[in-house]
Amino acid sequence: QVLLEESGGGLVQPGGSLRLSCAASGTISSINAMGWYRQVPGKQRELVARITTGGARNFADSVKGRFTISRDNAKDTVLLQMNSLSPEDTAVYYCNADGTYWNGQGFFPFDSWGRGTQVTVSS
Repeated sequence: QVLLEESGGGLVQPGGSLRLSCAASGTISSINAMGWYRQVPGKQRELVARITTGGARNFADSVKGRFTISRDNAKDTVLLQMNSLSPEDTAVYYCNADGTYWNGQGFFPFDSWGRGTQVTVSS
């Protein structure tokens, strides 16, 4: 089993910044990609940013130029730096990771989600 623990959400004023952190734990063999998604009530969860082990990144158009994503492969952590936040960024942000883990008997793929962290942008 692979668990993801998120931290760093909260309340921030428009134009402000927040940094989200996510750490993966468990009997991880390898991680292909880690990323962040967000969801608001009544809407589908959407990709915010994603980074592969090799460092390839992709971002939602709405956050390009404002958000950056980085990853520490040795620590199985991913950071999302969010700048110039606007009320439209208000959502629950979820960490996601996929890869391979060891279950004691063999290697199996995983695609795990964190519990989510609330980000609220409001004056």
